[in-house]
Amino acid sequence: MTPNSSLPAAVIFDMDGVLIDSNPFHLRKWAAFLREHRIPFDEDKLAEIVLGPPNETIFQRYFGDQITPERMQELSEEVEAEFRRAFAPHARPSPGVRRLIEACRAQGIPMAVASCAISKNVEFLVTALELRPYFRVLLSRNEITHAKPDPEIYLKTAAKLGIEPALCVVFEDSFVGIEAAKRAGMKCVAIASSFPAADLRQETCADLVVPSFEAVTLETLRALFDGNAAGGSPSA
Repeated sequence: MTPNSSLPAAVIFDMDGVLIDSNPFHLRKWAAFLREHRIPFDEDKLAEIVLGPPNETIFQRYFGDQITPERMQELSEEVEAEFRRAFAPHARPSPGVRRLIEACRAQGIPMAVASCAISKNVEFLVTALELRPYFRVLLSRNEITHAKPDPEIYLKTAAKLGIEPALCVVFEDSFVGIEAAKRAGMKCVAIASSFPAADLRQETCADLVVPSFEAVTLETLRALFDGNAAGGSPSA
């Protein structure tokens, strides 16, 4: 570790709903797709179903076991190409993200993105946000066998960074993502961007729940590794 021994040795970010507020576009994407294919769905529960899991899990839920891997790949390319087209003009980092990333870089803390989005989306969004130079590692759905909540994506990211999982902190927004980070043995800060802060506190093992990155500083991260999360779990 660095001389700042109580700071995390690495910081790992999920992408959608964390680095960037893209989830409203994902919800619209899936709603339009399901309507186009005349698949009934509960709009109030759509976020729980489509925010976090990979596309394959979503397709299997709505199409059943009869859908082939080839058809899933074809549909995934279709819906994600439409997402990139619709979202491109709106690509902005989440409030407070750039400040925290620059503070981490100034301290020499390596950073990574670990997302269950396809690699085309990860590369597209990180580049659109002008954040690519900050990240040592980008890991996507294409490089893992088991999706979140399996810890594989976070364990692989830590291995690529050359950092012990217990010395990493993850920023997540979804239930499955938080579970994956904790199962990997990492600290996890939950951003209440996609789900209510109260639900994240009650239903996950996140070490800290914050309303946004504007509530996070290096001292917040230091407190996690000192065993006393700064400010507790502030309300969103």
